[in-house]
Amino acid sequence: MFKKINFILLLLIIPFVPLSSQAAKNFNTDDVDEYVTNYIERNGLPGAAIVIVKDGKVLYEKGYGHDSNGKPITAKSKIGIASGTKPFTAFAVLQLVDEGKIQLDEPVVNYLPELTLDDGRWKQVTVRQLLSHTSGLPNPTIVAPANTLKEGVDRFYDWKLQSNPGEKYFYSNANYWTLAFLVEQISGKEFNEYLTQNIFLPLGMTDSISAVNSGEMEKLGLPRGYVTLYGTAMPWHELEKMFSGSGSIFTTASDMGKWLSLHTNEGKNNKGVPLLSRALLKESYSPQPASEKYGLGWSIKSSNSEVTRISHSGSISTFQSQQDIIPPSDYAVAVLLNSFTPTFEHAYEISSGIIQLTEGQTPELKASTPKIIDLSLGVITFIYLILGIRGIVRSKKWTEKREKFPAWRFYLRLIPQLIPVVGIGWLLFIVPSLKDNSSTMLDAFGLFPAAMIFLVVTFIIGLVLTGLRVYYRITDKTKGEIMKL
Repeated sequence: MFKKINFILLLLIIPFVPLSSQAAKNFNTDDVDEYVTNYIERNGLPGAAIVIVKDGKVLYEKGYGHDSNGKPITAKSKIGIASGTKPFTAFAVLQLVDEGKIQLDEPVVNYLPELTLDDGRWKQVTVRQLLSHTSGLPNPTIVAPANTLKEGVDRFYDWKLQSNPGEKYFYSNANYWTLAFLVEQISGKEFNEYLTQNIFLPLGMTDSISAVNSGEMEKLGLPRGYVTLYGTAMPWHELEKMFSGSGSIFTTASDMGKWLSLHTNEGKNNKGVPLLSRALLKESYSPQPASEKYGLGWSIKSSNSEVTRISHSGSISTFQSQQDIIPPSDYAVAVLLNSFTPTFEHAYEISSGIIQLTEGQTPELKASTPKIIDLSLGVITFIYLILGIRGIVRSKKWTEKREKFPAWRFYLRLIPQLIPVVGIGWLLFIVPSLKDNSSTMLDAFGLFPAAMIFLVVTFIIGLVLTGLRVYYRITDKTKGEIMKL
């Protein structure tokens, strides 16, 4: 009798239970597999690895597709998480704050007096401002390799802040190079060693590593990532640069599950040992002064003053990642991709779809925006190529038609073809040779292949067309002078 009454009461209560409490019942691993598999196939991605966590426990981890060596991607495959490194760097700094070795609102020069900028305002920059991207440090486009973090941050000597410290949010990798160097100086350990000893090993993240330069991938035995092009992907070498602290971690979905378990278990590992105080963990998820959407190492999304998503994305030239913590449901998701797409954050989209599945919703599988963009560029490139070939074939007639033009007027008409030649030539040949730039033309190609193919075609057509028109002008004038003789 009592069992029957309890059952009836349960049926009456269920409709009023919040969705987050019911989420575990609605979560189906087959739905996740179908969604991720369909997504990577539709978007031409080579592989992905995902992990789903709830209340400090890993519920599901899986790999899909293949790596550049043709091996299947698994939850144990190492993939670069790029800027997904920043929450780890912030966590390391906060551990030292927990130990009383660092104060968040202390000027960083008090800890790193040897680190100087050509800007008096640098003395005001605090550790908190570095963590929240409100220091005013610029974010350089060209980043050369460095053998050590010190070598990397010593390049700041002629930099100037682009805003007053604490005035506004501006995302900069330089903030996190500085923080990684701070960890080294305060802890007395190399940054990569600190991560291993104080975060990776206590969490059981035995397959995670960190590097100083992106060019160390081959030395570490890691397979290449991919770049996407016209709806497919091709293996590519990583653009070499110093990225310690800002984008240096290579890890697995399985290890990311352990990391996210910590964040959904009040900062404790699977043995119940806290690696960071609850107060500092909460502070890392909280908006900071002049940085409403970024905490201490985490991006923050809120709705009606409630934090709904704590996350960090990451991308380098051959990898993408996304990690999300969903406070209302206590779920957390990480997505690792062994490819880079310049026009779309696939890892964020896949993670969002998985979060919807954990909430009992059905994610929409949208049209592939990057494929549409690439193919549109491909069509434009093809049209330009056809028109360019037509112009080359007709260049003699074009020149003869303007035979009587004075020289200044004739060469003035060549400027429209010369402008893209000069601009693209500067990008392809001059930029790679600039000081501290380790990139090559091939590196530039990998950043956005479809766009680079268009630029290369434009450059060649413009160069050939201009050259032929000048050639015919000179030869025609020479012939005319000979005829007069």
